[in-house]
Amino acid sequence: MTTKTDTAAAAATAAAATLRIGNFSGFYGDRFDALREMLTGGEVDVLTGDYLAELTMLILARDRLKDPSAGYARTFLRQLEETLGLAHERGVRIVTNAGGLNPAGLADAVRALAGRLGIPVRVAHVEGDDLTARYPGSLAAHAYLGGFGIAECLRAGADVVVTGRVTDAALVTGPAAAHFGWAPTDHDRLAGAVVAGHVLECGAQATGGNYAFFGEGGAVRPGFPIAELHEDGSSVITKHPGTGGLVDVGTVTAQLLYETAGARYAGPDTTARLDTARLTQEGPDRVRIDGVRGEAPPPELKVGVNRLGGFRNEVVFVLTGLDIEAKADLVKAQMGDALSKSPPAEVRWDLVRTDRPDAPTEETASALLRLVVRDPEQEKVGRALSAAAIELALASYPGFHVLAPPGKGSPYGVFEDAYVRQGDVGHVAVLHDGRRVPVDAPHDTAVPVDVPEPALPEPLPAGPVRRAPLGLLAGARSGDKGGNANVGVWVRDDDAWRWLAHELTAERFRALIPEARELPVTRHVLPHLRALNFLVEGILGEGVAAQARFDPQAKALGEWLRSRHLDIPEVLL
Repeated sequence: MTTKTDTAAAAATAAAATLRIGNFSGFYGDRFDALREMLTGGEVDVLTGDYLAELTMLILARDRLKDPSAGYARTFLRQLEETLGLAHERGVRIVTNAGGLNPAGLADAVRALAGRLGIPVRVAHVEGDDLTARYPGSLAAHAYLGGFGIAECLRAGADVVVTGRVTDAALVTGPAAAHFGWAPTDHDRLAGAVVAGHVLECGAQATGGNYAFFGEGGAVRPGFPIAELHEDGSSVITKHPGTGGLVDVGTVTAQLLYETAGARYAGPDTTARLDTARLTQEGPDRVRIDGVRGEAPPPELKVGVNRLGGFRNEVVFVLTGLDIEAKADLVKAQMGDALSKSPPAEVRWDLVRTDRPDAPTEETASALLRLVVRDPEQEKVGRALSAAAIELALASYPGFHVLAPPGKGSPYGVFEDAYVRQGDVGHVAVLHDGRRVPVDAPHDTAVPVDVPEPALPEPLPAGPVRRAPLGLLAGARSGDKGGNANVGVWVRDDDAWRWLAHELTAERFRALIPEARELPVTRHVLPHLRALNFLVEGILGEGVAAQARFDPQAKALGEWLRSRHLDIPEVLL
């Protein structure tokens, strides 16, 4: 006979076997109210906030130049002021990389806030990522640490854990390792948590935000994602009941492809095999991820190095009506003459033909001619450019005007990757009571190499085709990694996969994206996800902070690809 005590014990065991980790921030500037929404919308055990990106580290480094006590995401403190009492009352732990360049400073600020509010919370932080001193001339150089420093803090009883630069997935692997007692050698389990962490890290992108098929869900205000993690490393991705957006195999696939490349997704805790992940729609807004295999992590840690690249300025000339090309040639010649007196190191012109013939509005009759100049010296891109552009106001092409007057020139950053051995970084967990616990580097490591390309499915039989946009059939998501971009493309049924796998080769990708024609493009095949992932090397120049491209983070590169036309079998349309 089952007693109430037995039932309660079984419920407690089931609860302990599942760790509910939610996300409340995907970037510095994300929805301010999300932390409160996640605390009040349903049950969670841990909430994670991701505030750091390559560009964010540069922004925080410039903050720190002005104020040595700065360098962290101040937004997090303001969010916490409204919600710390609620989190404490509900027993929800908070793990965030909002510490940026100064995790100890943010941890102190959280303690001061808790004291002011009269809330007894234990605050710990993780440090050791700051390697700026090893890279002379850098503004910020930080190693991407793993999750075991976070795990040490949580095992010691921390309620709030603040980190600097850790991998985005470490915000999930750390709590999971602490909760389930995983060891650094539990690669399969850790890999499952890495995959779940990668899905969560960008917040609402996993719940319908920025989704190729956005018309299928409530995209106006999507909720934030939750991973129900299990001891074996499997998980279910979901969201709080009643929140907007959707969680389906497509939204999870899109996020798995975001800013990844090949089948091996290497990180400091483990190398996750993305080609082993299997997604199953378990119910409304519930997608199960299982089968993920893990391997030993690489022997080296990635280091993101941010430097000041120089100064840049730009001006956008508006060309309206007839003779667009001739007007562009005129202003180029005029500006070239002026700039030749003290030429900047780099001058780039781009003519964007947004104009239409016989247009019903002046705006749609106009094209944009963009001039960008860059140089190590601010003077060469500042007043000289401004004066040259403005002096043309009454002496250039008919209809002369610009979108905005050029400024005095602003600094831009350059991002590059470096690598250090895992054991050469002083990864330390600073516990809430002040004790400093060194975190050992993994003993077993392996240099990741590309997996052999898997066998492709049988191609579709020949049949009638129709010229149509790729996006009628396929979704895509793209993003940046330093100067490179990746574009993940996926389809939603097996027949479409049979076509896509054979049709969208690296050569066809280059043909559809002319910017990539002279660049290295590598195609990775992920059959379980019915997906292809393309890595385009060098398309973003020196990275997002350098702003060398119209879309400097390649956020819309996938949507451009989806808009391109191919011969698609009619049976698929």
